[in-house]
Amino acid sequence: MTAKLLMLQGTGSSVGKSALVAGLCRLYHRRGLKVAPFKAQNMALNSFITPEGAEIGRAQATQAEACGLKPHVDMNPVLIKPNSDTGAQVIIHGQPVANMSAAVYHNYKETAWKAVSSSLQRLRDSYELVIIEGAGSPAEINLRDKDIVNMGLALRVKAPVLLIGDIDKGGVFASLVGTLELLEPAERDLIKAFIINKFRGDVNLLNPGLETINNRTGVPFAGVVPWFGREIYIPEEDGVVLDDDSALDQNSSEMTAARRKLMIGVIRLPHISNFTDFDPLQHEPEVELSYIDPGSPLVGYQLIILPGSKNTLADLISLREIGLIERLKAFALAGGAVVGICGGFQMLGRKLLDPKRVESSVGEVEGCDLLPLVTEMAPEKITVQCRGRVINPVFGSSLKVCGYEIHQGRTLTCEDTANPLLRLVKADGSEYNDGLVAADGRILGTYLHGIFDDDGFRKAYLDWLRRYVFGIDNSASGVSGISYRQRKEDGFNALACLLEDSLDMEMVDRIAGV
Repeated sequence: MTAKLLMLQGTGSSVGKSALVAGLCRLYHRRGLKVAPFKAQNMALNSFITPEGAEIGRAQATQAEACGLKPHVDMNPVLIKPNSDTGAQVIIHGQPVANMSAAVYHNYKETAWKAVSSSLQRLRDSYELVIIEGAGSPAEINLRDKDIVNMGLALRVKAPVLLIGDIDKGGVFASLVGTLELLEPAERDLIKAFIINKFRGDVNLLNPGLETINNRTGVPFAGVVPWFGREIYIPEEDGVVLDDDSALDQNSSEMTAARRKLMIGVIRLPHISNFTDFDPLQHEPEVELSYIDPGSPLVGYQLIILPGSKNTLADLISLREIGLIERLKAFALAGGAVVGICGGFQMLGRKLLDPKRVESSVGEVEGCDLLPLVTEMAPEKITVQCRGRVINPVFGSSLKVCGYEIHQGRTLTCEDTANPLLRLVKADGSEYNDGLVAADGRILGTYLHGIFDDDGFRKAYLDWLRRYVFGIDNSASGVSGISYRQRKEDGFNALACLLEDSLDMEMVDRIAGV
């Protein structure tokens, strides 16, 4: 069995490629087809750890869920994680290879292609349909000669392409035609149909434009996908969503005396990673969660979260320079709650050491001194899925949790003034403690990404925070009892239905050959 191929490319970044791939994956999965996602090269700070301990883009993990599959490294063989303005960590088949400049990586692409080719072939040998996501735009002609993710890949594997344009950005017809004009004849031949995404209004008003573009290019339109915003929940891939202030203002229903909202702020670090850790909190009806600029005041929040970072030392230096560290310490001293995840956990300690210059040219940086720990960066990255239980009585001992770790640092507790949060188990059966809790629960840190995905832990933590802040005990009321997993499932199914209604699926089926 050799799987058929269908590729989605876009006229630019953030046109909705990742979400539409996820939607089509669920649509074909619901039809009973064995379908898998694939993205040859992903540049993102939002990553996921597979059961085998390999690091891939979070978007491909989400798309795998839409297919009813466990994420696998072959779904994203090349991951690039920027750690400076000019360089990035290059990850091949789930493991870091080196930090490279853009120029060095450009010359490395033929080596990277071997990983791409072998991964795609394994998927084609195991599934009936592979839906491929491109990256950025195929019209980036300065990168054409060594492209392995857009038309360079499509040409090598003869993948039919649907080209997506984002009408919400404006100029969608020009972007579709302009992209086509910049392609070589053999590349243009692979563009089988256009899709317009994020449309608001009466679709009939588009018909004259659709006809004109079809007559001019000979390329038909496979459909117009309506804007679905946050009515359909699909985890975001790219941190660019955090720049959209309208996307940060969540849960605007009125507060009552009995049901006051918890105000939670996530610090938008310069190198923020895995921001989807906090999606489950955004969907809680009694939580108001905002991503806040590091220079903003902390007044009005009951909980401040320090998220993960791809360059923890550089971000910590930046936070100190603008005075956030002192403001955060004053916030905690005044009774505010603080949570750190992964890099944020490390920042809450006394020091970060980097004697081998793994992350930066700085050997030592002072932390927030809110937890008694010191972290030293090591060349070998820890990437592991794990599960376990809460062992801190503040949040209810024996609650089950699961998630994954991605970090270079090795953290040591300096003294016994804080208690571990979790007892975790790796796939090999080895057990260890993770995280620290201090000040009767107000200061908390953990390496476990995805801890708030667990409905039980999220409910227990929010119930504790509500009691602490408002003196309200809702622990037995069912409040904070939503299922995050079910919310994702509902989102996949709703998007599949939307695509079935808005796309000419007979055309898409013919293009895909299914």
